[in-house]
Amino acid sequence: MVHSMTNLKIKPNITLLEAMKLMNNMGERCLIVVDKNNKLLGTLTDGDLRRRFLLGADFKSKIEKVYNKKPTYVIKGKYSLKEVRSLMYNRKIEIVPIVDNKMKILDLINYRSKINSIKENISILKKSIVFIMAGGKGTRLAPFTDVLPKPLLPLNKKTVIEHIIEKFTSVGVKNFYLSINYKSLILKSYFKELKPKYSVEFIKEEKPLGTVGSLKLIENKFKKPIFLSNCDTIINTDYPEIYKFHLKNKNKITIVASAQEHIIPYGICELNSKGQLLGIDEKPKHNLFVNTGLYIIDPSVIKLIPKNQYFDITELIKKVRSKKLKVGVFPIDEDSWIDVGQLEDYRKQIYKL
Repeated sequence: MVHSMTNLKIKPNITLLEAMKLMNNMGERCLIVVDKNNKLLGTLTDGDLRRRFLLGADFKSKIEKVYNKKPTYVIKGKYSLKEVRSLMYNRKIEIVPIVDNKMKILDLINYRSKINSIKENISILKKSIVFIMAGGKGTRLAPFTDVLPKPLLPLNKKTVIEHIIEKFTSVGVKNFYLSINYKSLILKSYFKELKPKYSVEFIKEEKPLGTVGSLKLIENKFKKPIFLSNCDTIINTDYPEIYKFHLKNKNKITIVASAQEHIIPYGICELNSKGQLLGIDEKPKHNLFVNTGLYIIDPSVIKLIPKNQYFDITELIKKVRSKKLKVGVFPIDEDSWIDVGQLEDYRKQIYKL
């Protein structure tokens, strides 16, 4: 169970956003913080980052105030692997650094191997359902969508919807529902020809039902939370972790949001109530969580969706919040989200995947 620390070590002067991107790129949930002499300073988990983001931290702030400065560690030659594994299991610790007498890192102990981790993730989502809203006209992608439905637009030798589905099948999901309306026969014919190894059931909208209205059509077909996805958003992140986050926090809806820093390239005038200048803020920066169009929905909230009416996800979220029920946000970094919903975005992404 002892594994290499390649690229897991970070310095305390990196930013929260840099740490999140590093975790995503490596598929890890914990990093080791060291000083310039390779001395152990602490550990940083994805949960540490998420909590900090959701509390309003500046995305470009350093991890110095975030990471755990009292990590669990063992000294080489002075530990029992069996006892350490038991401790990691009980405390839900991802990794334990192995250090020498001067606290310099020599190696680490990972509780689960990659193979076991993958098996666990597949087990978590094995019976999950993904509902993809694929019935829209995709007017922002005209003239391409004058010929093809948006889910079938090509993106690096595959269709957009195949990229979306493959992100889920890679973690064990086998059951998919597709709401269809615009050019529905083309979409159905494509999947018939594709002959996928996963299950696809088409839900026909007799009229446009908005971004969540069609979910009402399968109200009694699931008892556990399901993934709800736009057909123009591709997310490269830890889907099982999102699912566990949703369950742990007892959310009724979880929104997957992209953490982004936006800079206004102008000086912004600040005025008082009399219209007089208070000051000029040069190129202000704003930390934003952008809705990616991926959600987890609890079956209990489907009753709030009106039958056979146009209804958007924003309206459902408002209804859920008005009843004092929990709507959570799961942050991902901006590089983990590919949006092809507009012509300019689609052209940018054509050869990136």
